[in-house]
Amino acid sequence: MRVTVVACLALGVVVSGGGAPVASAVPVFGEYVALGDSWAADASPMRPAVEFAPYGCAQSAGNFARQVAAALAVPVFRDASCGGALSKHMTVPQQSLLGVNPPQFDRLSASTDLVTLEIGGNDAGLAAVVPQCLTVSASASPCLDAVVSGGVDQISLNIAAAEPKVRAVVEGVRERSPRARILLLDYFQGIRLERGCFPEVPISDADADWLGRKMIELNAMLARVAAAANAEFVDTYSTSAGHDGCQPPGVRWVEGLVPFSSTPLGPAVPFHPNQLGADHQARSVLAALGR
Repeated sequence: MRVTVVACLALGVVVSGGGAPVASAVPVFGEYVALGDSWAADASPMRPAVEFAPYGCAQSAGNFARQVAAALAVPVFRDASCGGALSKHMTVPQQSLLGVNPPQFDRLSASTDLVTLEIGGNDAGLAAVVPQCLTVSASASPCLDAVVSGGVDQISLNIAAAEPKVRAVVEGVRERSPRARILLLDYFQGIRLERGCFPEVPISDADADWLGRKMIELNAMLARVAAAANAEFVDTYSTSAGHDGCQPPGVRWVEGLVPFSSTPLGPAVPFHPNQLGADHQARSVLAALGR
């Protein structure tokens, strides 16, 4: 796999073959580092990649960062993303189920001139709360019951508390790589608003709508961080409508509860991007870069 990725980077071939443009002959960037959590790693057990991080980080060989690196023909590329990453794991090691991922900032250097970053979902506790939403009753709302009390929404509080942490990450990147063009990605639509698709995805309409709105709230926070820290915000959400986890195979960009995907065919990580989702992220980043 290492040989394959290096060859693809040298030739400017799209890793996934899924829709990212082919590179121009002359590299625009010399050193690209990808940082982030499982949505940056594009977690997949079917196409694991371990040249940059341990197996437990669940990096996919077709993730958006590899597609971007290949399309740009970047000579030097490092991917530090890891499933479950918090903002603090930029500067401290992260223990995964299978190995330790060094601090993600360790991959940065003074010569790094392109950085993509997708972080904040775990800081906000949004990923952790999703399993609490699962129910056998279409009229139940276990998420709302668990995290909203007396009009106070704990996830909203978490999102607010995560904002300075994410801003510190962006500022930390700039301190270590002052020449870098920094792109901060949001999270695309995993669940639609107003109604879910119970029982296919066993989350009630009330909780599905709440989850969808928390995602919008999280993305708004990331947009504020990008503006305040003078980073470039990559909006993957607004162009993802109609591709949520309730859609049929081949249409959805994120998997639902059933841990099986048609893209690629085989086991999948629930509520995470599939290959089509990774392709969408890659297209969004390349468009932001004017490619």
